[in-house]
Amino acid sequence: MTASSALMSLLPKEEFREPDQLIKLIGRIAPWLSGPGKVVAGWGAHYAMGMLFAAVYVELWRQGKIERSLKNGLVLGLVSGLLGMLIWKATFRVHPLPPNNRKADFYLQRIPAHVVFAVFATIGADLLRKYKDDGKRMPSGCITHQQNLTEPI
Repeated sequence: MTASSALMSLLPKEEFREPDQLIKLIGRIAPWLSGPGKVVAGWGAHYAMGMLFAAVYVELWRQGKIERSLKNGLVLGLVSGLLGMLIWKATFRVHPLPPNNRKADFYLQRIPAHVVFAVFATIGADLLRKYKDDGKRMPSGCITHQQNLTEPI
């Protein structure tokens, strides 16, 4: 997702990379943070949201609410993109010093970025499932869904 946002940033010469936007937002409300501290906070917030979206996908698959398929990955991406758009819109609205960017383009770019994320999350979950179904064990250092929830991916 971050790579697709970086590529989209090249087209209109606008900054669409989520971590960079978060670094700016955090830096404006916490100017006392060091440069590296702002970067860690921005990337941390970005990855935390990604893990939250991925956890929701896994739970939907685990409960059988949605089948793991590329088509449903696209649907998850579209829904996630719309949700992401609303989250960013609310974030910019409540932030005391939001960035001066082309917000409509930034919001719309959320949709293809989330489609990329959801499709690759779906592919990754399928690969993990096939790996497990083949009777292979994940390396001992890996944290897998199998180790954390009662029902594996």
